[in-house]
Amino acid sequence: MQVSSLNEVKIYSLSAGRSLPEWLSDRKKRALQKKDVDIRRRIELIQDFEMPTISTKIKVSRDGQYIMAVGTYKPRVRCFDTYQLSQKFERCLDSEVITFEILSDDYSKIVFLQCGRFVEFHSQHGHYYKTRIPKFGRDFSYHYPSCDLYFVGASSEVYRLNLEQGRFLNSLQTEASESNVCDINPVHFLFAMGTAEGKVECWDPRTRNRVGLLDCALSSVTADTEIEGLPSISALKFDGALNMAVGTSTGQVLLYDLRSSNPLIVKDHHYGLPIKSIQFQHQLDLIISADSRIIKMWNKDTGKIFTSMEPEHDINDVCLYPNSGMLMTANEAPKMNIYYIPVLGPAPKWCSFLDNLTEELEENPESTVYDDYKFVTRKDLENLGLAHLIGSSLLRAYMHGFFMDIRLYHKAKMMANPFAYEEYRREKIRQKIEETRAQRVQLKKLPKVNKELALKLIEEEGEEQQFSKKRKQKNLPSLLKDDRFKVMFENPDFQVDEQSEEFRLLNPLVSKISEKRKRKLKILEELEAQGQEEEEEPEGKASDAESSESSDDEKGWVEEVRKQRKLLRQEEKLKRQERLKEDQQTLLKPQFFEIKEGEEFRSFKDSAKKQKLMKKTLEDRLKLEEKLGTLNVSDTTVGSKQATFKLKKSEQQRKQQEAEKLHRQERKTLRRSASHLKSRRGRGRLFH
Repeated sequence: MQVSSLNEVKIYSLSAGRSLPEWLSDRKKRALQKKDVDIRRRIELIQDFEMPTISTKIKVSRDGQYIMAVGTYKPRVRCFDTYQLSQKFERCLDSEVITFEILSDDYSKIVFLQCGRFVEFHSQHGHYYKTRIPKFGRDFSYHYPSCDLYFVGASSEVYRLNLEQGRFLNSLQTEASESNVCDINPVHFLFAMGTAEGKVECWDPRTRNRVGLLDCALSSVTADTEIEGLPSISALKFDGALNMAVGTSTGQVLLYDLRSSNPLIVKDHHYGLPIKSIQFQHQLDLIISADSRIIKMWNKDTGKIFTSMEPEHDINDVCLYPNSGMLMTANEAPKMNIYYIPVLGPAPKWCSFLDNLTEELEENPESTVYDDYKFVTRKDLENLGLAHLIGSSLLRAYMHGFFMDIRLYHKAKMMANPFAYEEYRREKIRQKIEETRAQRVQLKKLPKVNKELALKLIEEEGEEQQFSKKRKQKNLPSLLKDDRFKVMFENPDFQVDEQSEEFRLLNPLVSKISEKRKRKLKILEELEAQGQEEEEEPEGKASDAESSESSDDEKGWVEEVRKQRKLLRQEEKLKRQERLKEDQQTLLKPQFFEIKEGEEFRSFKDSAKKQKLMKKTLEDRLKLEEKLGTLNVSDTTVGSKQATFKLKKSEQQRKQQEAEKLHRQERKTLRRSASHLKSRRGRGRLFH
């Protein structure tokens, strides 16, 4: 038994572990169980609960006593009796089964839809009757009040076979080219079918008329989903009288209220695989949806994930045992999986011992087997002088090494290296010496890009180290050593432009502060060029040059800002004068273009010109719009840019504005004056 947990929901896989081959004798099986711990610990809930190759569908009878599954190869059906925990019978079929339905409470009446257009009926003793439908079928449903079987498939018709009269009735003609799935509501018996075009058609079996149509393909496309191709309906399931869940071939599950054409919630599996099965769990209001890769359980009101399972093999079908927490899957493997989730409900009455077993596991969690063991490789054993123990019971082979008792490992290590304490002591002394060396200011190699910024960060790092030592705090990582900001000191595109307007306005004191760093940077470059290693003064003391310069006060900062703004205005005025001179000197000459024979003249606002314009950079496009007058760029008081765009009006908008202008003029001419209402003479006048 394998235990997994997701979102604090424990899932017990009862079919995990190796299965013994059928051809082994009972004596050899007992011997293997004594030797192998995994075989001894496994839980075989139902004996031989598997198929020869793969299983395609699995269902439980209404009385809960029988579990039926179909698979290959050869095509067969197996019935398992839960009261006996073993196989009841096995029947081989002529062709593979697409789906089947249990009509009775037990296994006495079964209908199989096979891939060769065959419909086969089985009774308690075995094969009873076989017939064919006109087109290949994909799914069918049983209408209990009228004893009709509704078949959908590779046709626009829905075939009806009445089991009371024993003949086909008139088909239902739909608008779909093909249908994939169908289902009948258990309360009011509404028949619904999912089409290949991504629509769900609802029919009333009493009047044989279509009463509703849902476009699920359009509703499944949301802002968060990415789909390829048209989503078709791959799963359909009713819940009560009003709710219906629809699964698409692109991996979305849509929950509908039959009174609305819009889905209540859309859940995406994010795998892009068709939804194979949809089940409802009423105790916790969950929907269990499965594609070939994952089984997801989520709340039908909020869509929040409750838990999920990813089996080792692809899933073909999922069956939830009624009123319990047991889940069974048919998959692309011989063994059919059985899962038990205690949160969903209790264990079925035929395996009630599972509740006691899981409670004991939760009360007494086992410690990890390897907590008291040490993993060593073959090289470690040779260094410890224990290579001769390979093959004995003291070592257990695991992957590329062995597990050994931790006490034996410590004893062997002390005997193999008695001077381990001396090595530890030397290492600690070396670390202390390195810490004292790190306190001195060392010559550090600066990067090629943003040298001044790097020097500033180094100085700030030294100050922070001193502050953290006083406060006994941990040192923060440096930006120079962080890989996320490595490109800032390597790529020239990230070089800080100190001559830009924003830099000069927002950092008015940077020029004065940077002078100190420039001097220091010049000294460092000279030392690097000469290759001399000279120690600088300790960080706690300031040099003569630095001590002579005092920090500027608030008044100096305001003066510096005013000075920078004045300089920027002068520079902008000079640029404007230069631009005017260039415009006066340029002479505009007419250009003539020759049209080739057989070609028509097109407007300059052609799509080719637009594509050519889009290839240009944003800077070139903004310059072009400034010349055309559609863009106006101005500076703000803070130093940032403000851009105003004038959108070009289309021909239709221009005509609409002219029509509104004419309408307003007509209204002015037709408007009647109301000034007489204010005068004394007009108070007694009557309106005619």
